[in-house]
Amino acid sequence: MIRISELKLPLNHPEPALREAILAKLGIADKDLIDFSVFKRSYDARKKSAIVLIYQIDAEVRNEAAVLARLAKDQYVGPSPDTSYRFVTTSKPAPGMPRPVVVGMGPCGMFVALILAQMGLNPLVLERGKIVRERTVDTFGFWRKRKLNTESNVQFGEGGAGTFSDGKLYSQIKDPKHYGRKVLTEFVKAGAPEEILYVSKPHIGTFRLVKMVEQIRAEIIELGGEIRFETRVDDIYVSEENGVRQVQGVRLSNGEEIPTRHLVMAIGHSARDTFELLYERGVYIEAKPFSIGFRVEHPQSLIDVCRFGPNAGNALLGAADYKIVHHASNGRSVYSFCMCPGGTVVAASSEEGRVVTNGMSQYSRAERNANSAIVVGITPEDYPGHPLAGIAFQRELESRAYVLGGSNYDAPGQLMGDFVRGVASKEFGSVVPSFKPAVHLTDLAPSLPDYAILAMREAFVAFDKQIKGYYKEDAVLTGVETRTSSPIRIKRNDGDLQSLNTRGLFPAGEGAGYAGGIMSAAVDGIRVAEAVALSLTA
Repeated sequence: MIRISELKLPLNHPEPALREAILAKLGIADKDLIDFSVFKRSYDARKKSAIVLIYQIDAEVRNEAAVLARLAKDQYVGPSPDTSYRFVTTSKPAPGMPRPVVVGMGPCGMFVALILAQMGLNPLVLERGKIVRERTVDTFGFWRKRKLNTESNVQFGEGGAGTFSDGKLYSQIKDPKHYGRKVLTEFVKAGAPEEILYVSKPHIGTFRLVKMVEQIRAEIIELGGEIRFETRVDDIYVSEENGVRQVQGVRLSNGEEIPTRHLVMAIGHSARDTFELLYERGVYIEAKPFSIGFRVEHPQSLIDVCRFGPNAGNALLGAADYKIVHHASNGRSVYSFCMCPGGTVVAASSEEGRVVTNGMSQYSRAERNANSAIVVGITPEDYPGHPLAGIAFQRELESRAYVLGGSNYDAPGQLMGDFVRGVASKEFGSVVPSFKPAVHLTDLAPSLPDYAILAMREAFVAFDKQIKGYYKEDAVLTGVETRTSSPIRIKRNDGDLQSLNTRGLFPAGEGAGYAGGIMSAAVDGIRVAEAVALSLTA
């Protein structure tokens, strides 16, 4: 197969034009093009009136070697890379070796378990939350009735935090082994639309994610894995001999003890009690940077027109997203994060007496508002001292938001113009906030440190130069966004992916500080599964 990159055609080109462009690029006759498929399709919208589609094509041709030799100097033509996935081992563990244990059933833990199960290594998955359908009932119950279940919510339960999100399936991570293709292939097998294999920014939305999570769970079980829900890990046993620490097992919330020498911690960025447990058991942890800010809602129609001009509403383009950044005069970077076109702002609390937001959308992205986190980067210098100080910092900000919102899980909010001017908002304008239970208008300045407030006030005005109309007087800000990423990193060795100071402990995914989002977490899950398999069968 031959891979053609950067093949450009007008947005509304007729279907035969793609084949004609392939023939022209390769310089071959129609009869010599046996077949072709779209590997990736993206767009260039810098000229709104003349948006261009950009294709990567895999083409099967006659006399392939001759065509490749003739076009050897063309940087956009070459052999198609092999993206198929191959297991790292087919060996079995030594007799009597306890099975691997995976803690967490988010995207990372799910793919650790799936790959181990596909290799016949019978993983045991421990998830503190509920199965995804029951978890959905609890989560919607919180949004509608303000009744928080601290073990079953946006953060905890089957599918992880990514289940209640936009379902973005793209990442900027380096992926030389094409693990991302394996993730997308498994998602399609589990019910995702095939288009996620070729569109440049695939997404699937919350409701489709629910069904896919159930299908992947069924495959893990069918292949010999075991999954226990509503089962929290309350302790970890570590032995030490001649200065070498080794995981020996875990104790569960029901008192049961499970032996294992291969423990994957894929616990997500909000398992604060588990972070504390690991630290108490001597596992090496360090503080890491993360970001804090608000969710911002604009009319989706405004963003569509700003990004696509007269092509707004085109089915191939869908609802427009954006990515913006501003370097404020006080030295802080302010940027958009987890932008959700045509979505809603959701209550993502996992602890009582605290308010935190996130963004979510369905596959259709058909809701009235666009929302994005607008956040300020912070570092451990902003919360010095203990390696877990970032957790205390997050909790403080979320507690402030709870009080500002009325101490009933309503979120504090403010209109963009009022925020920039530093006056409390009294009533909503044309933008109706989507957050449930409700948004309580106030002054958001007390919710975050002064340096963050000052940087964001400057940024909102500056963003209007990047997206005309972005500075909208009655756009709604909802606070607070604090769970952009884990506040810690459970450091691991680069080679075997085990904890720096505890053998048999495999920190994984977003909670360990090695991923950010569904795709990168799932890819890290594959890497960790391979490391576990090689260790088990060595």
